[in-house]
Amino acid sequence: MLFTLGVLLMGTGLSACTPDAGNKEKPKARASVQALQGIMLHFDEQWAMRKYWEDGLAEVATYDAERTVYKKKRQFEYTLITVKEEFNQQFNVKTDDYQRTDLFPVMKVNAFCQIPTEEYPYHYLTSLFFRRDQPVALYKMTSSSQEWCGNTFKTIVDDGLSLKESYNSYWDQQGVGSRDLRRDVLLEDALPYSLRTLRFDQHLAFELVVMDLQQTSKASLPVYYNARLSTTEAPAAEAPVPAWRVAVQLAPDKQNVYWFAKAYPNILLRQTTWDGRNLRLKSQRRYAYWPK
Repeated sequence: MLFTLGVLLMGTGLSACTPDAGNKEKPKARASVQALQGIMLHFDEQWAMRKYWEDGLAEVATYDAERTVYKKKRQFEYTLITVKEEFNQQFNVKTDDYQRTDLFPVMKVNAFCQIPTEEYPYHYLTSLFFRRDQPVALYKMTSSSQEWCGNTFKTIVDDGLSLKESYNSYWDQQGVGSRDLRRDVLLEDALPYSLRTLRFDQHLAFELVVMDLQQTSKASLPVYYNARLSTTEAPAAEAPVPAWRVAVQLAPDKQNVYWFAKAYPNILLRQTTWDGRNLRLKSQRRYAYWPK
């Protein structure tokens, strides 16, 4: 679960705060859904529209985590922050001016961790943004990684035609660059959020395309998995409260499993992945973590 650095003003290309700017954004929003329309019926587009997210507070969930670094399992804390924000189209970031006419609501998911090793710590922060009524189609992602060897930053933005990635990596054969990515994908990094919005009671089983984890220190070419997802009720022994179990078979030898509470807001309780990135919920609360 790891991430990268920089300031990139990408996205809509709009230069003025006008009603026309808001209208130009709509085709792009529709295109995001169309790229994933084959699986959209399995997700609740109203999940993030509830009043639960209107109180101005963030959901802060802390996990006991485990990940293999340098061929050794490391224990650390992992934090997922979920909160509603208002973006403006001109800068494609959270607005400071709520009188603008180009605002639109997003859900932000921040994933942060510090992983200790014998040599030095690894720091990762990934920020994922989704339009509030589109819990599956990624709108924007930034991911940064910092450790003693260097820092790496990646950003992915939906430009209306593809997901456009820009990166700045300290690794040889990578450096600085950009590329187009597929739009009909769910990011593996986004699954702890997007899977919360499944229509669990339909006991789903369907195919989807998943792009591999981007919370890393490298800017490698992405791997796309033709995955299969299935949901079942979790046995009582697997979760502390009634839960849904979601299995995502990425490949014959690669399976991720996620446990979500049955009660709304369906918080992630546990996660196990094929490469040992394991989470278990330690605590959760809702508060304004930003300075007043």
